[in-house]
Amino acid sequence: MGSLPHVVEDCFGLLKLYSDGSISRNPEVPCPTPLLDDDSVLYKDLLFDANRNLHLRLYKPSSSTSLEKLPILFYFHGGGFCFGSRTFPHFHNLCVRLTTAFNMLVVAPDHRLAPEHRLPAASDDACLALKWLQGQAAMHGKNVEDVDTWLTGVDFDRVFVLGDSSGGNLAHHLAVKLKAGSMELAPVRVRGYVLVAPFFGGSVRTKSELERPCEAFWNLEMYDRFWRLSIPVGSTLDDPLVNPFGPCSQNLAKVPLDPILVVVGGDEILRDRLEDYATRLKQLGKKVEFVEVEGQQHGFFTDHPFSDVAEKVIQRIRDFILDNSN
Repeated sequence: MGSLPHVVEDCFGLLKLYSDGSISRNPEVPCPTPLLDDDSVLYKDLLFDANRNLHLRLYKPSSSTSLEKLPILFYFHGGGFCFGSRTFPHFHNLCVRLTTAFNMLVVAPDHRLAPEHRLPAASDDACLALKWLQGQAAMHGKNVEDVDTWLTGVDFDRVFVLGDSSGGNLAHHLAVKLKAGSMELAPVRVRGYVLVAPFFGGSVRTKSELERPCEAFWNLEMYDRFWRLSIPVGSTLDDPLVNPFGPCSQNLAKVPLDPILVVVGGDEILRDRLEDYATRLKQLGKKVEFVEVEGQQHGFFTDHPFSDVAEKVIQRIRDFILDNSN
């Protein structure tokens, strides 16, 4: 008789991978944050891919009128590709904050989660979400019942993408896939990408990863565990999905990119890796801004979107959006 399956990966007791490949999840949402639900923002959920049962959440300022032409902001949540949903309170609260701060229509899509659906599933789903918007834009003005009424007063020519942590990784890969001008999405036009502490990795450790492998909550071993659970079986930390400048990654020198803003906490494990990412893109002639927020650790923006520190980041993002809207 063979041995019983045993746990080979355990994420906080909420997600367990067993030796026979089976997976168990705790349905409890791993976030005690209260859900913000005030009168400043309206929101609703929509199905954007029936085949994969993928939903998104739309947010719009309650003060907006049909005469306004709101720009659009896509928000891709974090969670190491293994956790997360538009319904998680801290992601929802951040989207409320972004909606009011920028006076934009915010689109927060879900994606399939690893290890049930390993990368590039999440990246494919992120692209599907933008393709959904393209479909809405293509039917705009044709009195088609499938067009959502909230999209009748938006500016499809001013779309921005913001990704946090693993969502920042997705934002990078969208920028590379769609290239400058995002012609394959016409009439939708992506104007720029905001990567907040994007979740990248690599087999060669950076100085901050070696000298500061632990934060108050996160540590390098946790990051490695998320990668083991999310990358294709048999792959490594130099997989192009993990390491944008790894030995097998696409040469970005000849890939035209829309503007990118990289934000990272000064006390993050990934701080040096993300500075190197921004520096390399600049050396390739890309339009990139790098913002380091002194004394902050991973999750500072998502977990505390109404803090004074987050407000400073929002101002930098606001400037980035204004600078790249024309």
